[in-house]
Amino acid sequence: MVDIATTRTRTLTRGQARLLAFTAGATAANLYYAQPLLPTIATGLRVSQTSAALLVTLTQLSYGVGLLLLVPAADITRRRTLFCVLLGVVTVAVAASAAAPDLRTLGALALVMGLTSVVIQMLIPFAATLAAESERTHAIGTVLSGLLTGILLSRTFAGIVAQFAGWRGVYALAAVIMAATTAIVFRSLPDLPPEVKAGYGAQLRETFSLVRTAPVLRWRSLIGACGFGAFSAFWTTVAFLLAGPDYRFSQLEIGLFALAGAAGALVSAIGGRHIDARPKLRWPATGAVQATLLASFALIAVGAAHPRWLGLTALVLGVLLMDAAVQSSNLLGQSVIYELLPQARSRLTAVYMTTMFVGGSAGSWAAAHAYERWGWAGSCGAAAVFPAVGLLAWIAARRHERGRVDA
Repeated sequence: MVDIATTRTRTLTRGQARLLAFTAGATAANLYYAQPLLPTIATGLRVSQTSAALLVTLTQLSYGVGLLLLVPAADITRRRTLFCVLLGVVTVAVAASAAAPDLRTLGALALVMGLTSVVIQMLIPFAATLAAESERTHAIGTVLSGLLTGILLSRTFAGIVAQFAGWRGVYALAAVIMAATTAIVFRSLPDLPPEVKAGYGAQLRETFSLVRTAPVLRWRSLIGACGFGAFSAFWTTVAFLLAGPDYRFSQLEIGLFALAGAAGALVSAIGGRHIDARPKLRWPATGAVQATLLASFALIAVGAAHPRWLGLTALVLGVLLMDAAVQSSNLLGQSVIYELLPQARSRLTAVYMTTMFVGGSAGSWAAAHAYERWGWAGSCGAAAVFPAVGLLAWIAARRHERGRVDA
């Protein structure tokens, strides 16, 4: 395996950074439109809410498979071509979802969307590679901010569109957005050669080898999985709470509620420069973030115990803390791992994000079943387990990570 791009000088323009952020957000949104629509999809396709919730789990599992099998290829191919091919497949799958006749077909299309939407995780290391070293974490934060904004605003977008055009209209309009985005990406991004000269099999072997040889990557991946597990647990089940007898929100109101979490996406853009200047703060900041994430679910749990204005206020405050904590955890984690092997960041991303989305699928599955048995309190309890494990992983990582920072 030969590195062929370690001495190339590159710059990431503001326009390119914004395009990468928008593309990441628009693509990620496709994976999450279903969450606020689950009650409507369940009714329209005549299935149970738990069965409809499997759409989220299937998407996250196939996304994890794509992370492991497809993302490493970004280091060994011309990335603009790879980006556009994957975005094109996503566009077709989203368009077909608008006409899906039953849950089985919609689930199959969700698998395709999850698998090919891993292009998102190729865009992040691409931004890190183009950016100057002093701007790297800020560049990562910009794209991550677009990613989380897309995830959060997808729920608002879905709620507003579904109110007037139904859940099928959401996917139809999303397909148009994706087609336009793909065309702009092809015209605007540089057509760079591969970072590494290697075959696909060798690249996969190197990716698996990282799991064995890089303890910092292992622990950071587990911490990321715990954060995203809690995040997915909440957003998979909150639509059931808001549509239920405690709140009786309409589809539009459920979508507007998601705006409460969008402020958390700003954390990465604001905090990135500070982390670049003070790398020694990354480890203690991670512990504080995990503790904040755990504490947020104490507020979130009040959402059903005290409904209406008091419960809704606590729910909104808890969501703000939760989304900010999850975004900060990912920013810190990726800032650390991208220093481990700068010439092959796609391999690092594959390991980190595969683990993270396994955690996300576990969170959505656990919360859906806990909600069915024990209601909102059960869902919150299932979600809170994840940051508790994340705190333990943070403590276990200390001897590996502090040694690197202090060196």
